[in-house]
This record gives sequence, C-alpha cells and structure tokens, in this order.
Amino acid sequence: MSVSYRQPGVVLTDRRFTVPLDHADPAGETIELYAREVVAGDKAHQELPWLVYLQGGPGFGANRFVGRQAWLGRALKEFRVLLLDQRGTGHSTPANRQTLPLRGGPARQADYLAHFRADAIVEDCELIRRQVTGGAPWTVLGQSFGGFCTVTYLSTAPEGLAAALVTGGLPSLDAHADDVYRAAYPRIERKVTAHYARYPQDVERARRIADHLLSHDVVLPNGYRLTVEAFQSLGILLGGSEGSHRLHHLLEDAFVRTPHGPALSDAFQEQVQGLLSYAAHPLYALVHEAIYGQGARPTAWAAERVRAEFPQFDAAKALAGDGPLLFTGECVYPWMFETDPALRPLRETAELLAARTDWPRLYDPARLAANEVPVAAAVYHDDMYVDTAHSLETARAIRGLRTWVTDEFEHDGVRAGGPRVLDRLLALVRDEA
Repeated sequence: MSVSYRQPGVVLTDRRFTVPLDHADPAGETIELYAREVVAGDKAHQELPWLVYLQGGPGFGANRFVGRQAWLGRALKEFRVLLLDQRGTGHSTPANRQTLPLRGGPARQADYLAHFRADAIVEDCELIRRQVTGGAPWTVLGQSFGGFCTVTYLSTAPEGLAAALVTGGLPSLDAHADDVYRAAYPRIERKVTAHYARYPQDVERARRIADHLLSHDVVLPNGYRLTVEAFQSLGILLGGSEGSHRLHHLLEDAFVRTPHGPALSDAFQEQVQGLLSYAAHPLYALVHEAIYGQGARPTAWAAERVRAEFPQFDAAKALAGDGPLLFTGECVYPWMFETDPALRPLRETAELLAARTDWPRLYDPARLAANEVPVAAAVYHDDMYVDTAHSLETARAIRGLRTWVTDEFEHDGVRAGGPRVLDRLLALVRDEA
C-alpha cells in the first residue's frame, strides 16, 4: 500500500516493488525494492513525464531530500521523479553484516551479491517502469555509478528510455579494474598536490598524524582500528567540491594535550570514524571492484595490487624522507575488512567476490554505436572518481551522445550545482544548447 505525505512544496509517496533476485529466474526468489515518488505540490494531479534517479556508489540509497533541494527543484518543474534505492541499499532489502548471514556462509553470500551490479539494477528499473508509467519510456538521471547503470541501460533496454542524463559517470566499456586504478592513482596524486598548494600547513599536520599512527595503536570509539593506511584513505574527500576544505578543517584540530602527552582528540576521532566507517553503505566496499568485472578475469583486489606500482603512496617511505604524505581515495582495500567492524564479518565474502571469474558483460558496444536515445553527459575535468579520458572515449562510442566537459564542478556537481547542471543536460538532449 502506497503512503503519501507532504514536505514544503512537494508531495511524496513511498512505493515498494517486488522483483526477482535473479532476473534470469523470474519464478525464483524475490527481493523488495523501495522508491520515493516526488511531485511538485501544485502539479500533484497532473499527468507528467517520469524521471528516475540512479544514485552514485555502488551501495548508497537515493538522496533523502527535504523539499526541492539540489537538482530536484529543477526536475520537478516538468517531471514526476522516482528516487530509487537500488537493490541492497536504503530500504531495498539491505545487504550488510546483519542481514547477509541469513543467506548462509560466505560462498552463499558472494553468490547472492553477484546479483547486485548494474545489469540487475537496470532490469529492476524496467520492471518498475512498466508499473509506474504504464509502459511509457522515462528519462533516467544517473550520477557516478548511476551513470554506469545508465550506460548498461542504453546497452540492454534502450526502449525503456525517453532520454538519458549522466553526471560524472561515463565508464570505460572495456577497462579492467587494474586499468581503472592505474589511471586513478595519478589523478589522486594531483588532487593531493593541489590540496597542499592550497593549504601548505597541512603537509606537516598530515605527517605528524601519520607518524603518530605508526607508533600508536589507535582504536576509534566505534571499534575501527585507525591505521596510517586508513588515515590516508581520507583523501576520498578530495574528489568533492568542498572536500579540500573539509580535509583541512579536520587536520587542523587533530591533537590535544593530555597528561600522557599529545593524543588524537575525541573530536577528531569522532569525525574520522564517520568518514571511514562503511556501516551505512557496506555494499560500496563489497562490490566496488566488481562493478568493473566483465568476463573471466578476476578483479583480485586491483586497487591494492596497482598501488604497489606507485611507491610514492607508501607512508613509511614518505615519513622516512621529508616529502609530503600522499592521501588515497576512491579505492577499496582488503585491509578495510580488518579495520572496520562493519566489514570484518564479511571478509571471506569479499575475498570470494574478488576471486570471481564469471562476470557477465555490462556494455554492448555495437548497440551503443547504433544508439537512438537522446543522451547528454556532464564530464568533470580531472574528476578524481571517474577517469576523464575513459569517459570521453566512451562518449565517442555512444552514437549521438553530447558531452559538457567542465572544470566548474568536481564529481559532486549534480549536488553542488544541481539546477544548472540539470538545465544544461536537458538543453543538450533537446538540441537547445
């Protein structure tokens, strides 16, 4: 039963759908999906075209907006919007350390999670679309990993799309996870270098924190073991529009004086555990590299293996000299399943996913080359999360796709500049720009 309620300027309706776990076995096990329908209050009874939003991640539920925040206000001028919690996230049969043991042991859990990639998400969308639109095609807005799903959508079910909009999420069609991270580490280093140029005082602050962690066993209040590698992973902030400033404010308040000498402050530890914990989005860690799996080659902890090719990220070596400590970002490492209490019970499951060799193909280059769906993509110059060169190569491979390449925004541009970003993409798909 759907429940409707109001926020300022909008009417919201909670909707739930039942879909197969494995779309190749429609009569088999099912899971429940949740989505929030949003419509402008003054248009609640109008027939409007639909826009479905696919969140970034993987592993994050759809935004919980209040009213007409970010890009939503622009979308509501002409669309009825569906904010979908992708399978395993939010209210959609969540997958985490508490629920996954219901599947059985690690092997059963890994087999289950193999159904939580872009191909299954697209098939979910198609079942939902037929129920909510009466069969009419809809517009999809895909942010980051949601953009990856959108390219899969164009590959497998373009008949369901009236238009496709992508923000910071054009994937390589054929790159292995190794290629993705081999391109990522130089981008991350550039972001760190730019951060230190903006805040040169942070060079010494970061070195001091790292040196402290190398000589002290620090366990955060939630049980997270803060190693120097975990501290370095805070560089994931640097891919966002305010990330450099947030990292700076975090570093400047790291230490307090105590009777036993300097220690990492409670305030610092509280902030750090919120940034590092995967308790709210464990799927990000579990299937992050699996989203690149296509064919028989395993992902095999690509970020960890490729990191060895970039010795400048070795904290101990940096501290032995006088160079800056380099942060990392947009990487999942096997040690996270030891340091994070939300992930520890899932370590063996993660190992099985990393070793998996039967990943279906996610993209169809021939079908994309013959694409007839209007498509526009915002590509952020030197995006830390998604390689710009890979994105532009894919843009050239999708017939009719129009790009807006900009350095005005970072990877979170659809949040930071939402109405303007959405306006630009809609104009591109309508040949108005």
